Amino acid sequence: MEYRRLGKSGLQVSVLSLGSWITFGKQIGDDTAENLMRVAYENGVNFFDNAEIYARGESEVVMGKVLKKMNWDRSSWLVSSKVFFGSGGKLPNQTGLSRKHIFEACHASLKRLQVEYIDLYFCHRPDKNTPIEETVWAMNHLIAQGKILYWGTSEWSAQEIMEAHMVARENRLIGPVMEQPQYNMFVRNKVEAEFNQLYKTVGLGTTVWSPLASGALTDKYLDKFPSGTRLGLDGFEWLKERSLQPSHLEKARRLSELAQKLGTNLPKLAIAWAVQNPNVTTAILGASKPEQLQETLQSLEVLPLLTPKVNEQIERILKNKPTLPDF
Repeated sequence: MEYRRLGKSGLQVSVLSLGSWITFGKQIGDDTAENLMRVAYENGVNFFDNAEIYARGESEVVMGKVLKKMNWDRSSWLVSSKVFFGSGGKLPNQTGLSRKHIFEACHASLKRLQVEYIDLYFCHRPDKNTPIEETVWAMNHLIAQGKILYWGTSEWSAQEIMEAHMVARENRLIGPVMEQPQYNMFVRNKVEAEFNQLYKTVGLGTTVWSPLASGALTDKYLDKFPSGTRLGLDGFEWLKERSLQPSHLEKARRLSELAQKLGTNLPKLAIAWAVQNPNVTTAILGASKPEQLQETLQSLEVLPLLTPKVNEQIERILKNKPTLPDF
């Protein structure tokens, strides 16, 4: 396993990590979740990603039970949560980034995860109804209280992240250390272009999600739609429609052929492609079976195959390289 600093912080994060979205507390049983976390940890993964909204809090409950049972040294792993969507409640103050919801959500996540502190705490989306000053101060208070160690954002724009840093700088507070954007062969603009200056100016770290584009960058959807996948779950029709676009599947077929010529497969090629970007701190993997995770954890072995020539071949297939802004 390779480890990278989270932005300009001193925190070391495994370049491959394990996330629980859709799977924990919903798609898989608790025993499978435990096996997945054990496989990940034994292969050098030190970061486990979660959120208050995942399975309406049940995902954190499942992960917390596993972490307590495994009894791994607390200094050897990192756990995250995210605040914004709530854990199911829709009444006023049960969602968003107000000081009230941030504090109550953090306390609830601490209980569900059965930990004394959360290593990485994300603002899951920007909140147009809450002043950014209130959110930055609330996060700083949680750090001062020892309930979180680092805070960041997820799916914020570069402008919104910089606004948070300006507030932090003006008030001598701690600004966001990391952002969690989607990043894969089909979704590239934020990580490669929009955030380009943030890596240099504020030392932004990234914990990217969906490196396999929710399964579109695997071989499983190239022939017929299989049963038992996340894209077949009730309530995730939107994800299926977004991920399995005909143009995506056609590119996936060509990428799969390239991967075979290189002596590997499409999932490992896609993950290696994502983490070859030095601005990616960690790519969050998802899996519903231990054997799936065992396979994708081998993706770093593909990195030496990504020569300039191979990357050019990939670009000719994708035809979506972002244009860097002129500064």
